[in-house]
Amino acid sequence: MRLLSKQDLAEILNKDIFHKISAAADGLGVECYVVGGYVRDLFLERPSNDIDVVVVGSGIEVADALKRELGRKAKITVFRNFGTAQVKYKDLEVEFVGARKESYSHDSRKPVVENGTLDDDQNRRDFTINALAVCLNSKNFGDLVDPFDGIEDMKDGIIRTPLDPDITFSDDPLRMMRCVRFATQLNFFIEDETLEAIDRNSDRLRIVSGERIKDELNKIMMTHTPSKGFVEMQRCGLLNYVLPELGVMDIVETKNGRAHKNNFYHTLEVLDNICRTSDNLWLRWAALMHDFGKPKSKRWDPINGWTFYNHNIIGAKMVPSIFRRLMLPMDSKMKYVQKMVELHMRPIVISDDIVTDSAVRRLLNDAGDDIDDLMDLCEADITSKNSVRKQKFLDNFRTVRLKLTELKEKDYKRLLQPCIDGNEIMEIFHLKPSREVGTLKQTLKDAVLDNKVENEREPLMKLLLKKAREMGL
Repeated sequence: MRLLSKQDLAEILNKDIFHKISAAADGLGVECYVVGGYVRDLFLERPSNDIDVVVVGSGIEVADALKRELGRKAKITVFRNFGTAQVKYKDLEVEFVGARKESYSHDSRKPVVENGTLDDDQNRRDFTINALAVCLNSKNFGDLVDPFDGIEDMKDGIIRTPLDPDITFSDDPLRMMRCVRFATQLNFFIEDETLEAIDRNSDRLRIVSGERIKDELNKIMMTHTPSKGFVEMQRCGLLNYVLPELGVMDIVETKNGRAHKNNFYHTLEVLDNICRTSDNLWLRWAALMHDFGKPKSKRWDPINGWTFYNHNIIGAKMVPSIFRRLMLPMDSKMKYVQKMVELHMRPIVISDDIVTDSAVRRLLNDAGDDIDDLMDLCEADITSKNSVRKQKFLDNFRTVRLKLTELKEKDYKRLLQPCIDGNEIMEIFHLKPSREVGTLKQTLKDAVLDNKVENEREPLMKLLLKKAREMGL
């Protein structure tokens, strides 16, 4: 990271919007600073279109004045209860707030707010790298105010609180999640004293709404290497409150000299693998949750050693309750994750043996339009350190993908769906919806999926009548 001089900052801020803000503030005779994440990202050379401005005075008045400066193309939204205003102009959003100081009660993260100075406002910031301010008034345009050495912390790649971290995190426990999120997004380290304070205050996360925790988790999930965030949460005790189903996998048991792998680190390796190939948030969630059923299914077998039979089924049943607790959407996205978790073993089982047409047809039938995502997840799940075994899986996966491509090119939905449906079965045998109808339907379905008969009316009707006679219909 390069250290920007006052001249550098002035040149970077030499944009129409900042000069308009400067003119608006100077016209009202108030101090005005661009602050927080926008300033941090200037130094880290990260793109940002969201601009936060602190006014030592009324932020709403400066926003009004800026709106008049910008004309009709600008839109203003005022939140008088919070003393803030937002001005949208082209692709920019500028948030105005008056400088303030805050005090908290122990059972709430909503502060009591009073008007304050720039010092007060910087003191209330969560981390030193977010406590930077650059003056926009014409007299001192481009002056950097950095009372907590945030620039040095950025150079060192450190996340640290400006004041006592115990007070910072106890006042607003969500800052603990934000700390992990920033460390993950920026690939920074959490400073030791700050990390220890999170550990001491982790139980305070109980007063934070699931909605806010979910937002931070999703931001962590969408980083380049989300495993870093979950490792940090495990280190400082947050994972017990956020996602205990993942934390309990951080264990290795040994019996009779045989140990199973650490499924916590395996899961995070799978998550990072899928992040290299997909930015689908819900596929990433599926990767994170794919082995959640292992702790409940773990058994010791004297012959086979440690086993995790049906962990995919158990894990799939856990998905709805976890989504509900984290306030994740209980809709098609949840069902997608649940399906990915339930099916994630299927391609691996297929590729561990001879790849048969029947197995591939059944896999495609069950996965449907999500088959490509499922295949990506399963390839990400191949973390074996045995290079020969790993290559065998990858080679067989290529065979599976080729067969899937051939099926998809033949309109697989029509190909795999028997042309005689349940309604016709009920009409032929004068049946109402019943177990018998289900058995007959499944007989036709199995025959088509296993490619035992052509999916045509005459051979399916012969099979149907034969099965019906066996059932005494």
